[in-house]
Amino acid sequence: MHQQVYHSAEIQAWEQRWFDQKNSSYGLMQQVAWHISQRLIPILLSKNIKTIAVCCGQGNNAGDGYLIAQYLWEQHFTVDLYTAERGHSLDLAKAYDAAVLSGVPIYDGFEFQQLYDCYIDALFGIGLSRNLDEFWQAIIYKINQQDAFKVAIDIPSGLHPNTGQPLPCAIKVDMTYTILAKKAGLYTGQGKEFVGTIEVVSLIPKDFELPTFAHLSPKKITLPRRKADGHKGIYGHALIVGGHQDMGGAIIMAAEAAFATGVGKVTVVCHKNHHQAILARSPNIMLRDIDHLSAEQLHELISHIDVVAFGMGLGRDKWAEKHYIQWFEYLSGIDKTVVFDADALWFLANRPVKLTFETYLTPHPGEAAKLLDVTTHDIETDRTATIQKLQQKYQGQWVLKGAGSLILEKELWICTAGNAGMGTGGMGDILSGMIAGLKAQFKDDIALHEIVTLHALAGDMLAKDGVRGLQAQHMPAAIYHVVN
Repeated sequence: MHQQVYHSAEIQAWEQRWFDQKNSSYGLMQQVAWHISQRLIPILLSKNIKTIAVCCGQGNNAGDGYLIAQYLWEQHFTVDLYTAERGHSLDLAKAYDAAVLSGVPIYDGFEFQQLYDCYIDALFGIGLSRNLDEFWQAIIYKINQQDAFKVAIDIPSGLHPNTGQPLPCAIKVDMTYTILAKKAGLYTGQGKEFVGTIEVVSLIPKDFELPTFAHLSPKKITLPRRKADGHKGIYGHALIVGGHQDMGGAIIMAAEAAFATGVGKVTVVCHKNHHQAILARSPNIMLRDIDHLSAEQLHELISHIDVVAFGMGLGRDKWAEKHYIQWFEYLSGIDKTVVFDADALWFLANRPVKLTFETYLTPHPGEAAKLLDVTTHDIETDRTATIQKLQQKYQGQWVLKGAGSLILEKELWICTAGNAGMGTGGMGDILSGMIAGLKAQFKDDIALHEIVTLHALAGDMLAKDGVRGLQAQHMPAAIYHVVN
């Protein structure tokens, strides 16, 4: 079973259905707080944490905080509660009274009485969907300034539960105990910067009315074994098309990435300026001159390949436009898998059409903004909505690259592998080459989200000694390891 993530509104509706069945809402609050406190205690002890500040807001998330403070106090930790003006729910009043009766010191407001070893964030839960005012922004800023171990209850306060966007700021924690189920905003967009280690506190059974919002792409991917009597002719043929006279690096990296996946053959069609450099680096790559390829030769070439990756380093001038139109018209009429990347996406945005389902498109946020005629800020504000709009407008299968890359096939997937060091030139060309190479070999036996995850795992292998200074041209060696 794949790990599932959910929309906050559906989680709230599921929780309400549980209460409608006469289950106790306060009882659930007690269970949540008890489970979190019991998981926290060994961590606090291992870190020699003695003093704890629990910061509570106005809603039921604060009730969890009150009870956690009570349970930790009863285990002889030094705990202080800091509270905002409370809401009026009966459960919240019960939780507050329980903390008072246990003897936990309580302070109105957030003027911390000392420096604490740990801060527990129970300010806002998953109901937050508006930008915070200056009062709450100042509190979040103050907590973030503390040099201590930080824990979030359900979701870091200020983070949108579905998009992972800060509103406009959020508490940056070391651990998040997310309640009932995983939320999409913990895994994509800027959310990964704030959440730390995620643990799920799942205490009620999922019902049939709870729809899945997305899946987390599994990190364990096993490719079929190669046949003992196999040869290059049965392991696929990838075609890489691009390479403006001034931009040869992209197609070289894409082609080498395709070979690193184990594909049998790779042909590059590009400007002749790059042929010598390509052969010097990788003499196993076959070459054709993009400016001297007749219709008959193109037809013959296409008949022998399995997948085309199109657009890397193509450019955006008149020469590039001519080749884009020529190749697009031809590729639109063949029954082959096609990967659109880089400059092909730019031209597609200028000439939008519906594509086949076997077309794979891999924009970064800037390219997605061009494709939808919006700003990059619009894209990053709601990445999950963005990728849905891209598929609605163009069809095909999509990767929206970035932290927590999103993959939309028939369902939405989130890649949780990868690292900040992969934000460097050429990584997208590597991904396109990997899609071409793996799809050429395995066709329907490998999914797009699995390829994206293999790419991210290769990046993580490169980053084992640090994320700063990773270079895309070093990826093929890591790809070789992850596909084996």
